[in-house]
Amino acid sequence: MAKRVLTTESGAPVADNQNSASAGLGGPLLLQDQHLLEKLARFNRERIPERVVHARGSGAYGYFEVTDDVTGFTRADFLSEVGKRTETFIRFSTVADSLGGADAVRDPRGFALKFYTDEGNYDLVGNNTPVFFIKDPIKFPDFIHSQKRDPFTGRQEPDNVWDFWAHSPEATHQVTWLMGDRGIPASYRHMNGYGSHTYQWTNAQGEAFFVKYHFKTNQGVRSLSADQAAELVGKDANSHQTDLLQAIERGVNPSWTLYVQVMPAAEAADYRFNPFDLTKVWPHADHPLQRVGRLVLDRNPDNVFAEVEQAAFSPNNFVPGIGPSPDKMLQGRLFAYADAHRYRLGVNHTQLPVNAPRTPVVDNYGRDGLHATRYGSRYDKNYEPNSYAGPAQTDAALSSPLAVHGWTGTHEAPAHAKDDDFFQAGELYRLMSEDEKGRLVANIAGGLSQVTRDDVIEKNLAHFHAADADYGKRVEEAVRALRED
Repeated sequence: MAKRVLTTESGAPVADNQNSASAGLGGPLLLQDQHLLEKLARFNRERIPERVVHARGSGAYGYFEVTDDVTGFTRADFLSEVGKRTETFIRFSTVADSLGGADAVRDPRGFALKFYTDEGNYDLVGNNTPVFFIKDPIKFPDFIHSQKRDPFTGRQEPDNVWDFWAHSPEATHQVTWLMGDRGIPASYRHMNGYGSHTYQWTNAQGEAFFVKYHFKTNQGVRSLSADQAAELVGKDANSHQTDLLQAIERGVNPSWTLYVQVMPAAEAADYRFNPFDLTKVWPHADHPLQRVGRLVLDRNPDNVFAEVEQAAFSPNNFVPGIGPSPDKMLQGRLFAYADAHRYRLGVNHTQLPVNAPRTPVVDNYGRDGLHATRYGSRYDKNYEPNSYAGPAQTDAALSSPLAVHGWTGTHEAPAHAKDDDFFQAGELYRLMSEDEKGRLVANIAGGLSQVTRDDVIEKNLAHFHAADADYGKRVEEAVRALRED
């Protein structure tokens, strides 16, 4: 086997990779040492800006296989027949911490899935919780600022975290999820994933349905207590990454079963609460889970930077038969995610291998920009319409149009008969066992008791009282006990 030759970036062979060129023995180094300068300059630039949220993540390749006929609801080709398989890439992540944070922390987990379909990439960007803290994207930067490091102290501050929640009663449902047993998954393999948002499916007849995605782990849900998580972080801050990597390397391929809840579009306007409110779930009694297929992860990335850090997921990457809903948070993310990737990775991030579609041809008028690899031939034009047989529109919408009416302006979400910020949080609490309730209360009290302002504490306690009288009473007593110590 021929010995591999080390080269510079331009392909020239490197004569010495151990010693820098100098002016004589022991003299100052020379500016002409191209190999030294290239190595140092590249090293200075080998990191890209980390994600503002979901910075710490792990990824894997796999496939999605259809197990049940859903063609009555969508004309998406990758869901068109039982047994059909589509290559996928998934990225799991924590939300609030930086790239150097630990895995086993109390935080929602990102569950971002890229389907490399024959009709283009379909990105489903969700979390391991079916709900979220807020319902309008205009509040998202403020929410994340409250959860991130304080600009003065340089650390996460309970005052900031709970002050934002005090002014956001709609967060009570997600806070109850986060502070409960599922707030710290034992691993990425042992948690469920959710599309969280409401999406639209359209069938071949043009009928529209609203759907919610549920990926149920086939490994079983396993979580960590606060004490178990603290111990694990001390032993291996990369615990979730280690677990996922080693499981797939051993051939223990994790899998999830995908279910959807389906609501005919005509039912949405008169549903008892706003079905596009990200802080609420659809009760299964109203819209039962319907099985779609299974997701299997069977291959680790070869390079974490190239394939996990540079992976770009955008919920506006739809395929025919799937589209958006009026979910306000989804509408905001349709812009924000793609824009974040243009900032981090450049306008041509979709040409990176992990993001590139697997369709036979990608044909549009995008040209140039940083890291461009697709230019077209000398005869291709970069404008449309043209007289030179360039690519043209299909006139076939990916999904059904949504009816709109009323005046432009800033509006609160439309009120439905039983819209409420607290009822579902109370229902979740009442579903818990006594042990689960005890741990939930202890987790909330541990953070809320550190808040320095009494009015912020009282506002948060009022939310828990509104969700359930026993819930509020127990949190109040636990906070009082901790503050008196």
